[in-house]
Amino acid sequence: MPSLSEDEVVAVSSPGVGPHPQPWPDDPRYDPALLAEGDRRNVPDEYRYWSVEAIVAELDARRLPLQVAIQNWEHDFNIGSIVRTANAFNVARVHIIGRRRWNRRGAMVTDRYLHLEHHESTEAFLAWLAEHGVTPIGVDNLPGSVPLEVAQLPEQCCLIFGSEGPGLTDELVAGCAQLVAITQYGSTRSLNAGAAAAIAMYHWALQWAPS
Repeated sequence: MPSLSEDEVVAVSSPGVGPHPQPWPDDPRYDPALLAEGDRRNVPDEYRYWSVEAIVAELDARRLPLQVAIQNWEHDFNIGSIVRTANAFNVARVHIIGRRRWNRRGAMVTDRYLHLEHHESTEAFLAWLAEHGVTPIGVDNLPGSVPLEVAQLPEQCCLIFGSEGPGLTDELVAGCAQLVAITQYGSTRSLNAGAAAAIAMYHWALQWAPS
């Protein structure tokens, strides 16, 4: 049995809406194909029938200054989950460090609405952040990490996550201005990377996102 494409997965995961009744709205933001065929994408109602380009333009007008980075050295399914959460928080940019290809299934095509930056190496990534005045913040439960719940995160920062299990590489840890860790109360050593990313982004939003 052939596997579903990303668009097909979204279509069966969200009921969406059918074809738009005539007459169609006279607005350049609307996609004629979606108006005719229906919109099965996982988007808020306010974006129904809009083209991808129109949605991105609207999101660009109110992006948060937060950035997110993921070390892609294990082709981790969690990358897609982190990208999807980054879309939910409308972050300024998502960085993929290492492998260019990553497992997009968990992103549910939300990467189309984000600005993604690929860096071949940690050195290139850190140089990009320095050039753009963005502070690198590592998220990992390593010695010396500050509990996230008491950490004051910079507004212009990039939260950096490692692959599930191994976490951040020593090279990237050395390049971080600060390390933060999510306090845990059970017996597991670490949180799922996708869950940890959602918690960290929410903590930043509590400090800096407009209410």
